[in-house]
Amino acid sequence: MNIHVAGLSANISEEDLRTLFAAYGEVSFVVLVRDPVNGRSRGQAFVEMPVHVQGEQAVYALNKMLIDGRPLSVRAIEYKPGEFNN
Repeated sequence: MNIHVAGLSANISEEDLRTLFAAYGEVSFVVLVRDPVNGRSRGQAFVEMPVHVQGEQAVYALNKMLIDGRPLSVRAIEYKPGEFNN
């Protein structure tokens, strides 16, 4: 299951997100969306969890959770290969 996460603070790392989602199951990958000029986080990330039911549980549990005082927006997405390439 592919998951989009928004509302992230600049302090959160990919490892932090991996740990957060791993509480609900296996995590294939995590990638923070970064500004290509300065490398700073844009407050968004993509997470892949190969077991669909685990991904659903993570989305349900983590959506609107406060992290660093900010509510997360966590939702399942349909990913098409090459869709996010520039």
